[in-house]
Amino acid sequence: MSDSLPRITPAQRRARLGRRHLLAPSGRAASVEAVADAVVGLHATDPATVYLSACARLREPGAGEVERALYEDVSLVKLLSMRRTIFAVTTELAPVVGSSTARAIAAKERATLLKHLRERAEDHWDEARLAEAEKAVLAAVAERGEATTAEVAEDVPALRERIVMSPGKPYAARQTVGSRLLRLLASDGHLRRCRPRGSWTSSLYPWALAPPLPELPVREAKAELARRWLAAYGPATEADLKWWTGWTVTDTRRALADIGAQGVALAEGPGYVVAGDVAGDGEPVADDEPWAALLPGLDPTAMGWQARGWYLDPDHVKPLFDGSGNIGPTVWWNGRVVGGWAQRANGEVVWRALSDVGREATAAVAAEAARLSGWLGEVRVTPRFRTPLERELAA
Repeated sequence: MSDSLPRITPAQRRARLGRRHLLAPSGRAASVEAVADAVVGLHATDPATVYLSACARLREPGAGEVERALYEDVSLVKLLSMRRTIFAVTTELAPVVGSSTARAIAAKERATLLKHLRERAEDHWDEARLAEAEKAVLAAVAERGEATTAEVAEDVPALRERIVMSPGKPYAARQTVGSRLLRLLASDGHLRRCRPRGSWTSSLYPWALAPPLPELPVREAKAELARRWLAAYGPATEADLKWWTGWTVTDTRRALADIGAQGVALAEGPGYVVAGDVAGDGEPVADDEPWAALLPGLDPTAMGWQARGWYLDPDHVKPLFDGSGNIGPTVWWNGRVVGGWAQRANGEVVWRALSDVGREATAAVAAEAARLSGWLGEVRVTPRFRTPLERELAA
């Protein structure tokens, strides 16, 4: 890229976060749908993340608002999509995510399951038997209205058969066919997760039939997803978009070209913004209000880019990430990760800065911790992916 391209500094990038990701207090949203669209989608692999991420950005935080969208209005849907991760996205965006990423992932999931059934199941499975089981599952769910995997298995005995996973390994395990098959039907868009049995932190979901998503041309869907992501997360590099989506280099470059993404210069090298969304070299950093945030593990802001040096000190990676690259609960001050937090068994929300942040930041973070404690009430949250600092603080 040419040296004449407009340069966007790390400080300018951090200044955008508070506004675009709804983290500055004056920018918080009234609805969880607005939150999900602002960050394109909410990570949902850990059920608690959806609630914690949304409420950090809501004017009036509370689990009821998230439950309304997920289970009453069903205006948020969960899709196995980008990077083979479950995201909660709005029904308006769901066809874009489905056609750009989820459909291809579902095809791979089907091929993998069929391979495992053929090689590792207790009884004989082939494509015909798998199709027969799927048809029976959908009929059973339709009859019941909603049902857990165990309840469906009462009607479809084949689901109780077991598959040996990772045979010969110290961590080998036996899984039921049902635990895999119902997730596959959800990946294919035939089933959706209903309100969990237990609290909102539970993963014991019943399933219900889901209306089919409209199918969009794949190339158009990829371009639209790239445009939305770049509007929320830009400026960013080609590698950031490739990592976030899980696409190939070819698909990533084509999508950037299709939306006419504008080149900019970043500290990491060449980057892109949506056409016209440029803050040039010498432009002052926006005079936004100071903001603090306590974001959960796998929050979309924390996991938004592959290159994180502009908002995360490399020395802070070890205490804040687990061994698989999942970020834990983080404390933010004006666009930087400055520490981590945890909830103790007695409900207390505790946090620690990993460097000196000053009195103003300390007071702001303490206020956010109190805000979080206030809406959590009696609920206790333990991240699914635990990190060294979170474990230490929670002890």
